[in-house]
Amino acid sequence: MEILKALLLGIVQGITEFLPISSSGHLSLFSHLFGVNTDTAGLFSAMLHIGTLIAILLMFYRPIYDLLEEFVLCFKDIVTGKFSFKLSKMSATRRMLFMFIISCVPLLLLLIPTGKDTNLMDSVAVFSTDDSVLAEGICFMVTGFLLILGTTLNQSFKKKKNITSASALLIGIAQLFAACFPGISRSGSTISVGLCCGISKKNMIRYSFILCIPAVLASGLVEFKDAMESDVIVPVFPLIIGVVASAVVGVFAIKLLQILMKKDLFRYFGFYCIALGFITTIVSAIGKI
Repeated sequence: MEILKALLLGIVQGITEFLPISSSGHLSLFSHLFGVNTDTAGLFSAMLHIGTLIAILLMFYRPIYDLLEEFVLCFKDIVTGKFSFKLSKMSATRRMLFMFIISCVPLLLLLIPTGKDTNLMDSVAVFSTDDSVLAEGICFMVTGFLLILGTTLNQSFKKKKNITSASALLIGIAQLFAACFPGISRSGSTISVGLCCGISKKNMIRYSFILCIPAVLASGLVEFKDAMESDVIVPVFPLIIGVVASAVVGVFAIKLLQILMKKDLFRYFGFYCIALGFITTIVSAIGKI
């Protein structure tokens, strides 16, 4: 893979993973337009996830450290018999840790067997690897409507300080759909659902990005495993360029989103996704005629 393509893919990943416009959908469009080999794209996508994780760790290292520390303390309390499942008796950090666990539960559905040696994750992968971008176009529009709906409803709600079990589950379901369909933004859908539940914008940005760590890590490992089984060979230097670009651009994208959320400009990402989805759908339909 040429260095220029690697750089562009890294920039696309860094921007679209954190801005609510779907990294999977944009990478799929990029691969489709520039003819990136499917196996090569899979391995490169797996490596770009490393850049994504680096950006998240740089921006949210303190709360991530607190959650990891609380995870260890949970085991200590279980062993000593001091553990309690009552949310009212938990510290704010431990309560948040359990909300993250609840939000991750829906992702386990991807492991449901759908045939011989395949599961639901393998079945939905066809949307990202086929020669059409029709699914991406439709999903972009779904993301756009979600972004506008979340912003509109959140303005009329009294903001909640804590994320409830019910809202955590709904956020997890949104993340599940984003994992299944390219074009549905993971950050966009989870933040929008949280906003619909009355959670403040600041809390939802932090919650959404930390929540994506296990999902991004698992997705990257699966893509890396599949790429290794295909015996694809990609030069190391372009991979490094892509990872670095993804991490650096990702940090700036998170900062930009935080600023735009404060200025109440989140909904404009929805207009962009609807326009892109409409154009992509029309182009795909014309291509099939």
